[in-house]
Amino acid sequence: MSIIELNEIYTAYEGGDKPVIRDLSLSVKPGEYVVIGGPNSAGKTTLLESINGLIRITHGSATVCGLDLRRSGNEVRRRVGYVIQNFYFDPFTPFTVEEVVMMGRYGRMGLLKRPSRSDFEAVDKAIRLVGIEELAEKTIGTLSGGQQQKTMIAHNIAKEPEVMMLDEPFSNLDFNAREYLQGIFKNMAGNGTPILMVSHAFDGLPETRIHLVVMNRGRITYDNVCDADEVEPIIRDECAVV
Repeated sequence: MSIIELNEIYTAYEGGDKPVIRDLSLSVKPGEYVVIGGPNSAGKTTLLESINGLIRITHGSATVCGLDLRRSGNEVRRRVGYVIQNFYFDPFTPFTVEEVVMMGRYGRMGLLKRPSRSDFEAVDKAIRLVGIEELAEKTIGTLSGGQQQKTMIAHNIAKEPEVMMLDEPFSNLDFNAREYLQGIFKNMAGNGTPILMVSHAFDGLPETRIHLVVMNRGRITYDNVCDADEVEPIIRDECAVV
């Protein structure tokens, strides 16, 4: 059974008169490690935004976590982790790393409720898993771009999502950090949480079967399973096709 099922969807930004994604179908099962590649402006980020209910689906049907995306966008976002691309925290942002990671628990505990022991345990586990224990009491705005990325990954891990989506999560990280985090995502997939990752960094992919999706001009041009070392050449070949 698929945890994400998109059937011939078209999506458009508010106020836009042309679809950004056109006639797109995609099925993702629990535990799959999905890499989404393609040229710039192919629609990769828009696909993640569509799955998370952040962009309007004008035609077609979409279910995520068993929910109709058109009717239950807020509930879908509560269940889905999403590390966005190019986020930025003002240097004067007052929240500590621990507080930012705790915000990932709000969907489970409710905004007006105090964190329980299980919430603190989930936050501590996520911080330790990502390896940012020494940053826990530092304010998020004072950190480097790579440290902020790790914090937002921990924020979404603490959320205990049913689906984890990441948009260029390694842009400020070196190879060792990418490889380590890829191992974390591989373990999440092994425990049943599908990973959907938009990335241009393919050298640190884990040794596992990859569900590769290649996009161009708002459509999927390749959708199949391959080995990790086949990802980059397949994307290169697909992008070379006019």
